[in-house]
Amino acid sequence: MDLYLYNSLTRQKELFTPIDSSEVKLYTCGITAYDYAHIGHGRKYVMDDILKRTLEFNGFKVNHVQNVTDVGHLVSDADEGEDKLEKGAKKQGKTVWEVAEFFTKDFYETMDKLNIIRPTTICNATDHIKEQIDLIEKLFKNGYAYDTPEAVYFDVSRFKDYGKLFGQKLEDKKTGVRAEVKTDENKHNNADFALWFTRIGKFSDHVMHWESPWKDGFPGWHIECSAMSMKYLGEQIDIHTGGEDHLSIHHPNEIAQSEGATGKKPFSKFWMHYAFLTVDGTKMSKSLGNFYTVGDVLDKNINPLALRYLYLGAHYKKPMNFTWASLEASQKGLSRLQKTVKALKESERTILSSEKNEKILKFRNKFNESLNDDLNTSKAMAVMFEMLKSSIPSEDKYDLAISFDEVLGLNLR
Repeated sequence: MDLYLYNSLTRQKELFTPIDSSEVKLYTCGITAYDYAHIGHGRKYVMDDILKRTLEFNGFKVNHVQNVTDVGHLVSDADEGEDKLEKGAKKQGKTVWEVAEFFTKDFYETMDKLNIIRPTTICNATDHIKEQIDLIEKLFKNGYAYDTPEAVYFDVSRFKDYGKLFGQKLEDKKTGVRAEVKTDENKHNNADFALWFTRIGKFSDHVMHWESPWKDGFPGWHIECSAMSMKYLGEQIDIHTGGEDHLSIHHPNEIAQSEGATGKKPFSKFWMHYAFLTVDGTKMSKSLGNFYTVGDVLDKNINPLALRYLYLGAHYKKPMNFTWASLEASQKGLSRLQKTVKALKESERTILSSEKNEKILKFRNKFNESLNDDLNTSKAMAVMFEMLKSSIPSEDKYDLAISFDEVLGLNLR
C-alpha cells in the first residue's frame, strides 16, 4: 500500500519512496540539553515515533539518527544572545557538561515513558567537533563561507535556492532583521548565519571551546545537524523532521550548508514539520504560568500514555490545544481502550465465515490507509474504535488491536 506524506519542500502530499530501497534514512532534530522536556516537545517526539513506526509497518527498515545539541545553540535561533547551555548551567549551579549530561539522560528516560522507540543513533554535537570543522572547510573551499574577527559565516547570497523551504525571497530575508538586533558589522548580509563563533568579545569566557583553523571557539547551532547527518546517513537523506519553528531559519540553513558542501540536491527528499501546541488557547509561556513539562503531567498521577493518546487525536500539521480537562478525558479513554482489548485476549478462536474475513481485511486496510494518508492518527484511532464495536469474533478483534498498536504504541497487549 502506498504511503503519502506532506513535503514542506514542495508544499504538497507526495508518494514516499526511499533513495535506497534497503533502508529509509531518517533524521529528526533532537533536544537542546539545558532544560526539561515540555509537553510541546512530547507531541513532536511522539509524532516522530509514529512516523518511524508507520514506515516499519509498511515494511521499510529505518535508520534513525537524532542529535543532542550540547553546545552552540544561542537563545535566539538567529545567532543572537547567550548560549542556552551556559544559561542553563548558571540557573542550575552546575557545569555545562553536567547540565548537558543530566538533561540528556532525563529526556530519553521521559521519552521512554511515552513509549517512544529510541533512535538507531543518538549523537552529541560536542562529540563531533572534527566533523563540523571538516564541513566548514568544505564550505570555504566551495566559496560559501567567510570569516570575520567574531565568527565564520555562511554567505546566503552565494546560495541561490536559499529560502525555498519557507517560501521567502532572499531579498526579504536579507533586510528582515529588526533594527534593534545587534549583528556583526562585518557580516556580508544580515541573513548570513554563523558556522563557528570565535572566543572573543561576548564569547571570550565561553566555557566550551576548541581549536580550529579560525581561532579558538565553538560551532554554531546549525552546522551540527548537517555534519552528523552526513556521518551516519550519508550526503542525502530521505526524511528530515522538526517543529514548524524551524521552517524559517534552522532548516533552510541546513539545506544551504549541506548542499553547498556536497553539491548534491536535495539534501533531504522530504521535510516534515509539526504544528505548535498551545495551552488553554494561548502560547506556552513561563511568565503566563501555563508552561508544563512532561514531568509536571506525570506528577499529577497521569498515565504518560494518556498524553500520547491525546496527541494521537489531532493531525500533526494542525495546532493542538492542551487543557487539563482534555488530558483527563484522554486518561479515561485510554483506560477504557486498554481494558476492552485485554478482555478480548482470552477469547477462543472460531472458524470464520467469508463475510467475517472480508470485514477483518476491510478494517486492516482502512487502518493502513489512514496512516498512509500523511499519518492521519485521529482517523486511524476511529478505525480502531469502529473495529472493536463490530461483529467480528473477539479473538480477531484482539489480533487486529495488537497489530494496530504496533504503530499507535499504547501498550494494549
